[in-house]
Amino acid sequence: MQYKIPVQIENEDPIILWLSLKQLWIIMGGFWIAYWLFKSLEPSTWAEIAAIPSLIIVAITLFVALFKQYEMTFLPFILSILRYNINLKERSWRGGVDSFSALDIGVITQSDSKKEDVVDLKTKAEKIQSLENNLEKI
Repeated sequence: MQYKIPVQIENEDPIILWLSLKQLWIIMGGFWIAYWLFKSLEPSTWAEIAAIPSLIIVAITLFVALFKQYEMTFLPFILSILRYNINLKERSWRGGVDSFSALDIGVITQSDSKKEDVVDLKTKAEKIQSLENNLEKI
């Protein structure tokens, strides 16, 4: 039996209007911080002045939640820019390796020289004999 595998498995589904669950959480968290800041500043200042930093936080929250560039959300996009700048604005390709950065885990490097290890059978036999002796003692 064959199963059809979805191609876009990592894409987030919209829940309300065009917003995904992650975007809704970001918006709710940012609006909560803005409301908390407004309520904490309002007793000591006028409401209009207390609204200014709250509106800045709301604008930053909406920017982060709704940001999409080259099919990337805000955090992967910023991390890609950082990686690009750390690697001296150079992207090199190596055959057989998916990542282009030495910062990534599992970077495969090809070495031109081959090691020729000589196996000494006498030392191997001595190690095996000592292991067998230790096992017999147990």
